[in-house]
Amino acid sequence: MAAITCVYVGEEENALKLRIQIDGKTYEAEVEILDSQESAPEYPPYPPVQQTFAPAAVPQQSINVQSDGDHEKECRSPVAGMVTRVNVQAGQEVQPDGVVIVLESMKMEMQITRPQGGLVKRVLVAPGSAVRVNEVMVEFA
Repeated sequence: MAAITCVYVGEEENALKLRIQIDGKTYEAEVEILDSQESAPEYPPYPPVQQTFAPAAVPQQSINVQSDGDHEKECRSPVAGMVTRVNVQAGQEVQPDGVVIVLESMKMEMQITRPQGGLVKRVLVAPGSAVRVNEVMVEFA
């Protein structure tokens, strides 16, 4: 590694005199002092950045939970996931294909709907609840 020493010697007409020592060898240098108008060229400002793409809107997936004979009065989870929103409460009438629950699974949001609608008897989950596949989330009267 080189040992470098720089010593200010003085000034002369628009110049600085420096003594620079590198690994024991001495060099004398003059550095020209520019006027403030000469010191930096002016460049035009950069044009504003234009957005070249628009993020696409990701549609929410809607899942119709079909009921078979014994489970006609239940809304079950079609996947394992986390309840992010409950759109119904006990005593509420749900319209056909109305969104009952919103689940998040594998970073995807799914709207769980009930094709035939009905009267909500009991809600068994809350936002933040983890559900398993086929777990009953809402009972209908």
